[in-house]
Amino acid sequence: MSISDRLLLLAELPSETVDMGAFTAMLEKAGPWFLNLCWKLLIALAVFLIGKKAIGFIRRFAGRSFERAGVEAGASKFLKSLIEVCLYGILVFMIAGQLGLNTASLVTILGTASLALSLSLQGTLQNFAGGVLLLLVKPFKVGEYIICPEGEGTVSMIGLVYTTLLTADNKRITIPNGSLANSTVTDVTAMEKRRLDLLVGIGYQADIKAAKEILERSFREHPLICKEEDITVFVDSLGDSAVTLGVRGWTAPGDYWKAKWDLLETIKLSFDEAGIEIPFSQVDVHIVK
Repeated sequence: MSISDRLLLLAELPSETVDMGAFTAMLEKAGPWFLNLCWKLLIALAVFLIGKKAIGFIRRFAGRSFERAGVEAGASKFLKSLIEVCLYGILVFMIAGQLGLNTASLVTILGTASLALSLSLQGTLQNFAGGVLLLLVKPFKVGEYIICPEGEGTVSMIGLVYTTLLTADNKRITIPNGSLANSTVTDVTAMEKRRLDLLVGIGYQADIKAAKEILERSFREHPLICKEEDITVFVDSLGDSAVTLGVRGWTAPGDYWKAKWDLLETIKLSFDEAGIEIPFSQVDVHIVK
């Protein structure tokens, strides 16, 4: 029988049946146990205070390290919180061991609860892991224009679970990070310059040299085409009804579509002035009487 059980049994007995000598002996035996408990609580409190200070220092040190490494603010905040939670978990186990608790049972309970939670939130955890991966690897940034299987648009937000795109016609696309992290993503605006390729067909009877001069002049005179980069004009293919000419130049990613639309219109008007025909599909009907 333990000391506490004996004390309870003595408390339930009538006062006249209690042996004061035995009661004094029980108190003398309980004294060391009580002092030992107080000592353990004092040590546990000291471990908690020291551990709390150490965790704060490690969190600040990790934050400065992430800042120097150029980690995104969202990823940095998440990683600091994750480090803090893990360190506090270790601290709890240290305090539990100091108090004499069975840490093996506590680990089993936490492991079972974590397994059940992970199975119930499997899809969400996959998206969460994808969000952390996107924030750490940084295949694209907020404000850049990307193309992926789920759609294309300007990145407006990279969250821990979802990424939001704004399309050119001002629609919002919300994509789970799990699928986005496992997809092929084309970052259109990542580089400073983007090549603009145009293919134009002319008739076989047209003057190829004159058409090539028009294409080169149209690109060279356009204000949105980079003048320091070479402009290439070439014969791309000989089709059934047209000679396909190609022309290549460079422009800023944000000017790509405006430059393309302007050049197509300029080339068409210039071809009309020079009498160069752009072939189109047509059907000739011959009536034999």
